[in-house]
Amino acid sequence: MTPQKAVPSKLRIAVAQLNPTVGDIAGNLRKARETRAEAARHGADLVLFTELFISGYPPEDLVLKPAFLRACLRAVENLAAETADGGPGVVIGFPRQASSQRHNSVAVLDAGRIVAVRDKVDLPNYGEFDEKRVFDAGDMPGPVNFRGIRIGIPICEDIWGELGVCETLKESGAEILLSPNGSPYYRGKVDVRHQVVLKQVIETGLPMIYANQLGGQDELVFDGASFGFNADRSLAFQMNQFEEALSISEWTRGEDGWVSIDGLQPRLPESEEADYRACMLGLRDYVNKNGFKNVVLGLSGGIDSAICTALAVDALGAERVRTIMLPYRYTSQESLKDAEACAKALGCHYDVVAIEEPVEGFLSALADTFEGTEPGITEENLQSRTRGTILMAISNKFGSMVVTTGNKSEMSVGYATLYGDMNGGFNPIKDLYKMQVYALSRWRNGAVPPGALGPAGEVIPQNIIDKAPSAELRPNQTDQDSLPPYPVLDDILECLVERELSTEEIVARGHDEATVHRIEHLLYIAEYKRRQSAPGVKITKKNFGRDRRYPITNRFRDRG
Repeated sequence: MTPQKAVPSKLRIAVAQLNPTVGDIAGNLRKARETRAEAARHGADLVLFTELFISGYPPEDLVLKPAFLRACLRAVENLAAETADGGPGVVIGFPRQASSQRHNSVAVLDAGRIVAVRDKVDLPNYGEFDEKRVFDAGDMPGPVNFRGIRIGIPICEDIWGELGVCETLKESGAEILLSPNGSPYYRGKVDVRHQVVLKQVIETGLPMIYANQLGGQDELVFDGASFGFNADRSLAFQMNQFEEALSISEWTRGEDGWVSIDGLQPRLPESEEADYRACMLGLRDYVNKNGFKNVVLGLSGGIDSAICTALAVDALGAERVRTIMLPYRYTSQESLKDAEACAKALGCHYDVVAIEEPVEGFLSALADTFEGTEPGITEENLQSRTRGTILMAISNKFGSMVVTTGNKSEMSVGYATLYGDMNGGFNPIKDLYKMQVYALSRWRNGAVPPGALGPAGEVIPQNIIDKAPSAELRPNQTDQDSLPPYPVLDDILECLVERELSTEEIVARGHDEATVHRIEHLLYIAEYKRRQSAPGVKITKKNFGRDRRYPITNRFRDRG
């Protein structure tokens, strides 16, 4: 008789928290090879990659292209062949064509072949997710036998939803759960993930490893922060947030199943640091993955352009950031001084391009057309559009991407000029309300985030933080001339946008009824502007774009 192999009592699992690029199949495969080789040097038995790693996540309509799916499969097959070297096995995500269906799948690779494939069962179709449109749901999975150990592999939403995927895996003999994820960042998301995993650990009595993608992909930022929980609900290990890493955890089989102790458990960042690092990572990856060598932005002396400059320098380095002050007759000496001080503190290039002549040229050209009308917001917007045109000309000439700088408060109520200050390729603070911009500015003046390329110290002059915000489009203008104070505005907007509260409920919080109705009206009529705005980093649970899809033509108003 052939002697049976002893069932392993130890398992070294490497979690690959990496930054793939959507569509870069060759590059993602290269990352997987290099990471597997590193894991082998650390004595790993198995490497767990994240959801759809080979294609990058989310691939969206790329999966509708048969050529794309074939290329992904070839990459998985090539990686599988390399496991014939006797090194670590691999769990890796890829999009898969199966007859007439397409699946969000994982492949288990070992001994030179694809040992097993499992498909995602629960396809998310809310918020930023749109998987039911491009994927077909898989069948309920059973565990995979990996070197004598029965491993359950629920894919992302399979542990978030209510279909009972983890319970099915437990009932069919799984000993440990490995979950590859593509879970985007929003404020407080790490705690949410922990609770989701703990619920499954409690219900199944099995330990679980949660591997999460890292990196920026258009509006989404994947923050990593992968972790594992033992069956007794103790945290086995926790990986860093916003940093690429390979973490090895050693699991031992005992009488009560698999357990891991003494795993890495770093300090995770608090809310302001996490938000700042998400914005920084999102900007860095958008610029680098899309092939821009540098960026340019208008530096006005205001808080929004100042924090965007700090984010750009931290993300890319001062040598890749060019700032332009674009003064007009209403630009104060204070703003000129503050803008120059900000650029100097950050060490980036700073130019002054006066816009008096082009603005007057536009006004002269339009004099006959505008005859008999009073100057007003149209003339104010001409200043903004002139600035936008100049920034886009510099972008055209030198290949620099324009960073646009409007915050969520402004974008909510339409206090932004189409083809003016809304011009640009990417907006790192698009999902930050005004008061959050101030909070992050104060935080950055007292700290330098890990991985930042900018200097320490006060990089946003205190006067920019202290002074009343103003677009400076007319004499003595401030934002509060036509808007409620930002703490009031931001609370109303958060209630309307993130929480979907009725106007009656918002008034019950202590807000003026007429103000609430006015802000709701402004929010709705600005939808057409937001549809034309640059993409920007998602920070809140509901950003403008993927998460919130309201009609432009919309006469509904909540009057109770």
